[in-house]
This record gives sequence, C-alpha cells and structure tokens, in this order.
Amino acid sequence: MRRSSCLSECQVVGLLLPNQTLASTVFWQWLNQSHNACVNYANRNATKPSPTSKFIQGYLGAVISAVSIAVGLNVLVQRANKFTPATRLLIQRFVPFPAVASANICNVVLMRHTELEEGIDVLDSNGNIVGSSRIAAKHALIETALTRVVLPMPILVLPPMIMSILEKTSLLRSRPRMVLPVQGIVCLAAFGLALPLAISLFPQMSEIETSRLEPEIAMATTGKAVVYNKGL
Repeated sequence: MRRSSCLSECQVVGLLLPNQTLASTVFWQWLNQSHNACVNYANRNATKPSPTSKFIQGYLGAVISAVSIAVGLNVLVQRANKFTPATRLLIQRFVPFPAVASANICNVVLMRHTELEEGIDVLDSNGNIVGSSRIAAKHALIETALTRVVLPMPILVLPPMIMSILEKTSLLRSRPRMVLPVQGIVCLAAFGLALPLAISLFPQMSEIETSRLEPEIAMATTGKAVVYNKGL
C-alpha cells in the first residue's frame, strides 16, 4: 500500500509538470493508467475467474483511451489562438483532470467488464450466497467509477491553482529549483485529502434492495436487501 501511494504521488507530480512535450504526456498518462489498471484488476470482485486475455484487452483499451484524451485536449489547447501563452499554460495544467477522470471510467469498465457479463455474488444477512447478479455488478462498477472521478479531483485541480499563486511569489521566482519540491509537497497534501474522501463515498460491502435485482434472486431470499462486494 505504501509503495502504491508513493507511485501515485509521483504520477500526480509528473502529470502536473508544466510545459510538457507530447512524449512526456504520453509517458505519464501511460504510467498512470497502467497503475490504475493493476489496482482495478487486483481490487475487483473476484468471485468469478477472469482470463488473462480479458485483462490484456481491458488494459490496452484503458491506456489507449487515457493517452488519446490527454493528447487530444493538449492539441486543442495549443491550437486555440485566442488564448495568450500564459492563459494557455494555465489551461494546460488543468488538462490532466478531465483526461484522467474520463480515462479512469474507461479503465474501471474495461478492466472489470467480465462482471457485467457474468454478474457478481450477492449475499444475505447471514453471509450466504443468494445468487449471481448483473444488476448488482452494474451498481458496483458505477460506484467504483464515481470514486475514480472524485479521487483525482482534489489531486489534479487544487495543486495547479495553488502552484499558479505560489510561483508568483518572490521566493519561488528567485529560486526556480524549489518549484518541483514545493509542487511535490502540495501534491502530497492533496493526495492525503483526496484518498480517504474518495474511498469513504461508498462502503466496500454495499447493500441493494432485493426488489431491484433479477426476479430469480428476489425469490431466492426472504430478506429485503442483500450485500455485494463492490471492490475498491
């Protein structure tokens, strides 16, 4: 967990570096979505086996979508002639958020689409398996996708705003080498705020009313609700 957090922080710093080239944009988006793909796969609802081919397909789709969105947004910003260079630079700093948020949704769906096809186990109040539900799988993926949108919001929105203010101070103007360490500290603080906030949105063991599930599952239990593991 500690190594994963350190890697995530390094990715955030890399994604928010100013004046990025096409190669650096592709690299940091690839690294970020590769890490996310592994996290999504490792923390999926693993009640049903998933072949390696599915993982590879999902991984390639997630990475391609992330890189395409980020590069496409950067190209649009660079071609916007009505913006001054300073404004263009400021806008480019916010490009990682919509790129990462959109790609995170694609990543979750692509890495866990087997759950939508086969369903996930739902349990009664005693922990007994009632059945396998595609509807519960859909809810699990929606909740996880929303978490993946909220998670990068403070991380990729607050640091650009804070750094745009700090870089105008005499301290950083006279010491440009301090910009990267300061940005790292700001990103670390934002990451510490965002992670518990995003994870707390939905419990890992979520509950759903049996009346909202498939008829055969609703008939298999007398309970009004069942629980399922949505993953992280």
